[in-house]
Amino acid sequence: MARKKQAELSRPQNNAKAYIEHAGEIIDQKITSTLEKNYMPYAMSVIVSRAIPEIDGFKPSHRKLLYTMYKMGLLTGARTKSANVVGSTMKLNPHGDMAIYETMVRLARGNEALLHPYVDSKGNFGKAYSRDMAFAASRYTEVKLDPICQELFRDIDKDTVDFVDNYDNKLKEPTLLPVTFPSILVNANTGIAVGMASSICPFNLEEVCNTTIELIKNPKHDIAITLTAPDFPGGGQLIYNPDDMNKIYRTGRGSFKVRARWHYDKTCNCIEITEIPPTTTTEAIIDKVVDMIKSNKIREISDMRDETDLSGLKLAVDLKRGSDPDAVMQKLYRFTPLEDSFSCNFNVLIAGTPRVMGVRELLEEWIAFRRECVKRRVAFDLNKKKEKLHLLEGLKKILLDIDKAIRIIRETESEEEVVPNLMISFGIDQIQAEYVAEIKLRHINQEYILKRTDEVGQLQSEIEEMEGILSDPRKISRIIISELKNVIKNYAQPRRTLLLMHEEIQPFTEETVIDNYPVNLFFTREAYFKKITPQSFRMSSEQYLKEGDEVIQHTEGSNTDHLLFFSDKGQVYKSRACEFEDTKASVLGDFVPAKLGMDEGENALYMAVPPDYEGYLLFFFENGKVAKVNLNAYATKTNRRKLMKAYSIKEKLSAILCIREDCRILVSASNGRVLLLNTAMIPAKATKDNQGVPVMKLTKGATVVCAEVYEEGSIEEEHHYIPKELPSRGDFLKMAQV
Repeated sequence: MARKKQAELSRPQNNAKAYIEHAGEIIDQKITSTLEKNYMPYAMSVIVSRAIPEIDGFKPSHRKLLYTMYKMGLLTGARTKSANVVGSTMKLNPHGDMAIYETMVRLARGNEALLHPYVDSKGNFGKAYSRDMAFAASRYTEVKLDPICQELFRDIDKDTVDFVDNYDNKLKEPTLLPVTFPSILVNANTGIAVGMASSICPFNLEEVCNTTIELIKNPKHDIAITLTAPDFPGGGQLIYNPDDMNKIYRTGRGSFKVRARWHYDKTCNCIEITEIPPTTTTEAIIDKVVDMIKSNKIREISDMRDETDLSGLKLAVDLKRGSDPDAVMQKLYRFTPLEDSFSCNFNVLIAGTPRVMGVRELLEEWIAFRRECVKRRVAFDLNKKKEKLHLLEGLKKILLDIDKAIRIIRETESEEEVVPNLMISFGIDQIQAEYVAEIKLRHINQEYILKRTDEVGQLQSEIEEMEGILSDPRKISRIIISELKNVIKNYAQPRRTLLLMHEEIQPFTEETVIDNYPVNLFFTREAYFKKITPQSFRMSSEQYLKEGDEVIQHTEGSNTDHLLFFSDKGQVYKSRACEFEDTKASVLGDFVPAKLGMDEGENALYMAVPPDYEGYLLFFFENGKVAKVNLNAYATKTNRRKLMKAYSIKEKLSAILCIREDCRILVSASNGRVLLLNTAMIPAKATKDNQGVPVMKLTKGATVVCAEVYEEGSIEEEHHYIPKELPSRGDFLKMAQV
């Protein structure tokens, strides 16, 4: 108990009188000053040191990780635990271990995110096409560098690139990697910075290298000839449009669509999806399909499951009997991420400055970068050979009288005077004298002397050749081309993403993905709508309606029919029968104003089912006028759901009729007169809100109350009601037949 009290007393006590400078104060500062001091340093740090790749194809986090693995001897050695690599990388990358490990995961072969992975992995590294990735912890997995990394670090120790201090100034790290091929275009790279982003799609290694070779030979080369289109590690099918692709090649911006690959298993009545677009995941696809099934947008699917295993990705879609797999896939392409767009933004850091470049400009920048690497490598080797030649020239002078040199060394009293004595006696400089003085006694023989003498001539020839390379850009070009051909020979892979010409893709129409089946369409006076299948209607045809409501329209149609709902505000709302749920006669149905989002206080009056928007709409007004409007005036190329000024509201409306062709209409007035009107006598107008033409002469106080398509033989002595000219008074109805 005493120990506990003592421990409590030894804890630091809160100082109630502590003072924090400027705590709780509001300090006024200009917004420009805030942006300059606080925002800009952070933004530039993210842009330059984190999110945007450089010309070697890597972000700083990638470069630090790979260089650490290179220094650990993992290019040729055996695999090591990922945790060892993560721990060593933290000496260059001051971020958390999980951030470093996730970077390694995305570079690993097991993750399948890159066309040419840089990390040879063993263990569970998750999958790029999975939303969660679900990779194992670093203590369970093993890694080494993939053989292609030889092309990343070739001659890195020969001053090909600059080195800088790490964050604590204890180690050196390269600013760029001397890659021998345009890795910036071979593997995908995306990043989001402050105020900008980068999204670079991958291309086939062989195509990129061949394009680079042709550009070196001919700067005016048409890159579209050798660089067909992007190539993704997950395969898929790229919808190829030459115009869109040329725009990306030219500007570095644009987009294209990639769709999944599938095949139909007839024995199981199942669609198997084996490749998906790079921008989505299996979980996102399954979730979207489930939502479609729940919303009744797709009826042909009975089940969907993820059957991905060690053999690769597989999504199985079980179909109902009689379903067309091609039609089902058209729906899935349209409404799910099985067809998705890839947006390109070729934003790359060049000398610390972000630039959006087209493919040609990007390859030209890489060629310039690689030329500089080759020059620095040749210059490094040249200096080394010149230094060696200088030493051998001094040795040659000594070998002319080796006995004299031995005597000078033997007779010199102190070690410090050996080098000066040799310099004076043979006319050589200090570096040469130091080299001679360090020669072992066992090497002073005839064979050694002859070999060193012959090496002088060889070195002179090599130096002359290297100086010729540095002075001739064509020779440097030949070196780069040779390296690119060697990369193709060792690492080229067949193309994974297939190309579909955009002309071959059938344009999407809603009819191709909407289930087409017969339905009965009902519209009531209180603006309720019902869509009932014939089977359901035969089982129960007794309509359930609100008190005082009645069915005013009944039409037999299909689930794909277009619907026009005219409101009492002179507007029309467009819809499709498929957008309404199948129902039964025993339910109330959908309230159209609420379903279509009509304005407050607005109500639906009439439902028209336009057959391909061919025919006419007839608007009968109480004042005896009739407006005849072509149905195609209501057809729109866009997906507009609401059209203003659908008809004239200057006069009160009595009836609306939709007819396929001209016919006879029975018009009734409140004074008992009837007019048998042939619609061919009324000129059709293209203007929707025209006021119409006078058709029926009305007595004072009388109005048109009804208009309906005339059924032949329903009244006797038809000629009494047929007008010779318009407008006409009509006649009183004498007798009607049932």
